[in-house]
Amino acid sequence: MDKFLRGSLSYCQVILIHIIMFSGIVISSEVNAQTPTIIRGTVTDKKSKEPLPAVSVSFVGTTIGTSANSRGTYVLRSNGTPTSVKFSFIGYQSVVKTITPGTEQELNVALSEDNTLLKEVVINAGKKTRYRNKGNPAVELIRQVIAHKNQNRVENYNYAEYHQYEKMVFALSNLSDKFLDKRMFRNYQFLFQQQDSTEIGGKNLLPVYMEEKLSHNFFRKDPYVKKQFIEANKQVKYDPNFVDNRGLSSYFNRMYQDINIYDNNVSMLGNQLLSPIADGAPTFYKFFITDTLKDVSPNLIELSFTPRTTTDLLFEGRIYVTMDGNYAVEKAVLGVNKNINLNFVRQMQATLAFEKATDAKYHLSQSDLKIEFGLNKKKGGGILGERVVMLSNFIINVPRPLQTYQGAAEITMPDATDKDEDYWSKNRPDSLKASEANIYKNIDSLQKIPSFRRTMDLVTLVLAGYKSYGPFEVGPVNTFYNFNPIEGFRLRLGGRTTTTLSKRYYSEVYGAYGFKDQKFKYFVSGTYSLNNKSIYSFPQSYVRLSFQHDTKIPGQELQFVQEDNFLLSFKRGKNDILTYNDVFRFDYVQEFLGHFSYKIGFKKWNQRAAGPDVGGALYFRDGFGNNVDRVQSMEVSGEVRYAPHEKFYQGKLYRTPIPDKYPIFTLRYQQGIKGALGADYRYENFTANIAKRFYLSQLGYADVSTEGGFIGGKVPFPLLDIHHANQSYALQLQSYNLMNFQEFVSDHYAALNIDQNFNGFFFNKIPLLQKLKWREVISYKVLWGGLRGVNDPAKDPRLLQFPERDGVPFTYTLNHGPYQEGSIGIANIFKVLRLDYVERFTYLNHPYAPKNGIRVFIILQF
Repeated sequence: MDKFLRGSLSYCQVILIHIIMFSGIVISSEVNAQTPTIIRGTVTDKKSKEPLPAVSVSFVGTTIGTSANSRGTYVLRSNGTPTSVKFSFIGYQSVVKTITPGTEQELNVALSEDNTLLKEVVINAGKKTRYRNKGNPAVELIRQVIAHKNQNRVENYNYAEYHQYEKMVFALSNLSDKFLDKRMFRNYQFLFQQQDSTEIGGKNLLPVYMEEKLSHNFFRKDPYVKKQFIEANKQVKYDPNFVDNRGLSSYFNRMYQDINIYDNNVSMLGNQLLSPIADGAPTFYKFFITDTLKDVSPNLIELSFTPRTTTDLLFEGRIYVTMDGNYAVEKAVLGVNKNINLNFVRQMQATLAFEKATDAKYHLSQSDLKIEFGLNKKKGGGILGERVVMLSNFIINVPRPLQTYQGAAEITMPDATDKDEDYWSKNRPDSLKASEANIYKNIDSLQKIPSFRRTMDLVTLVLAGYKSYGPFEVGPVNTFYNFNPIEGFRLRLGGRTTTTLSKRYYSEVYGAYGFKDQKFKYFVSGTYSLNNKSIYSFPQSYVRLSFQHDTKIPGQELQFVQEDNFLLSFKRGKNDILTYNDVFRFDYVQEFLGHFSYKIGFKKWNQRAAGPDVGGALYFRDGFGNNVDRVQSMEVSGEVRYAPHEKFYQGKLYRTPIPDKYPIFTLRYQQGIKGALGADYRYENFTANIAKRFYLSQLGYADVSTEGGFIGGKVPFPLLDIHHANQSYALQLQSYNLMNFQEFVSDHYAALNIDQNFNGFFFNKIPLLQKLKWREVISYKVLWGGLRGVNDPAKDPRLLQFPERDGVPFTYTLNHGPYQEGSIGIANIFKVLRLDYVERFTYLNHPYAPKNGIRVFIILQF
């Protein structure tokens, strides 16, 4: 259930924040000083009258062009003064039409087959041959581009450096005039912006976010180093009580990563799209030579490409290849097919421009990536995001002092966020549009409007579950009520202080009552921030004291949800295993900017079994038949964690990770101290975990985690590793979905968990499933473990014995082989739902153990 709720908030959280909290905002407008030339129309086959997709349409004498979509329609725009337009497509005669510059006009064209170019092969009943790579001059050309990739990459230089400017803008898009004229938005008209209706995003826009960055970048080939010094950074900032501004920036930058067409895969929206010049591109793409440009130097060949399977994660568009022996890309225009298996993407266009260096090689000089998102792909309001990157002052093979290449890959200068507008005006490579220049001031003004703050307050309540009352906020609301067989109906009320009260001191408290066991539960904590920052901001540095008197299910390990969340009330099988706990904790947490962190803790823990006297199945009893009232332990612990390049969104309760390819390492040690504060046991507990996402290009990605643990000493079963079970109906990726609570305990174990997402690679090839855009997933989990004789109750009656329910044991060891389960599933059902059929492979003879089942997982992702 933790992953169930986490998934429902993770990828959708930022999107929902924008859709909901900005639903009543409006922006400023700008009118271009120069009248553009806009040509639109439809291209058809002259003989069949059918529309022709992928036809290249360009202004003659320029590299400005586009491709007709699947319906044969196109829109072409220029701020210059072109006088003619060329239509070309392999197998058809090219057509050039004269136009009037500075006007908007419709131009429909019918192309005729060129029998001298169209090399058709007639087979039997006059059928044409299918597209083939063999003998295709376009494929021969792309193979030359692929063969010359390494020499055209920046990484081919021993040293390189350049200055970089980045601008990222997000806006609500495609807003109707009726929406803008609503009475509730009358006071917000200063926010609205208008653009040409042919642009991505439509006529009316509402900017809601912008970030700018100036940096100096260095590259060294051997040993490999890529270093970025961020010299200036400017960002629209929202009230931190509502929005994690740093996390918002991380999320957007993860969506809009740098596009390197020379890489085999291009990361975008958390997915990987195969580059049109990847090593295996001819297997997945169709290529066509659609034009030659001989009036430029060097001469260029326009090479158009389209996916063989339109639903695959592939681009469509065109590249311009230099005919100077370098076979370099001089320009690229990348889009995606409307049928691509990407959620919520209405339109996407990336334009890359390359510039000749002093050695006559080409390097990227500018990229412009625009993506419009919408719940409905055809109409209605959406979100338009654009990231522009400009490179300048490109220097090659000039080594810098050694210290330049040392340290973290990204370093932000101490005064980066303090630069004034005069600095930005002088150092931006291009001036901002009027609407962009005003966005910082407009958003600041917006946040002072009471109606907007009320909207933000409502969003926080819906997404995070907290209602703010200034210095104190009440929540989370999803824990106010739940139920279980031991406590019956359980009511809870609590809350915590906010930064309005203090940035250094925090407190949290709740009280709960179970109407069946008639027992009160409570929690209280106090936290002191050591770096005068919110304890919810990165990097954290704080000390905390807490005491909890409450229930816990052994073997239920939740990471991203409260244990008494209402949805956790619904469970399968026997759910009568519970302990009453008194836990006193002291924690010291220290994080560093390089995403290395450590924790030092002290924990005094008393456990009592919720046995038959309150309707539970759990009891503590030794081999001589003596009941044991409680298990008392005291331990000190230390944990180190390293998560290089980690990105996350900090919510009110938890950090939502933004998945990436980098591994996460965690090492934990716990030392039990016998005799301290009444503790009865001495033990050592070692745990190590490594988790990583592996990107597999067209085969999707695999989330893999491994973990191992060892307990030294003699301890009763409540202090052993009680393996993480899941008895909810939600799929939990880090728990065992067909294992019962406290079914297995170990004092040494190793685990492997693989979750493979194919992103529709196979379903995309099946006609009946293509339109559904479902995605295939499989997972496999295996757990090895065991119990040494010193901790085995069957060999020592002084130990607590494994409990039984109706004379039948429900706790076991893994001494007879590993526990294994696997699942196959369908993801992206209605864009949010994943359904898995889960099968248990081992220990099928255990009573109450399910053999299989259906589990559900809700996640909103691209």
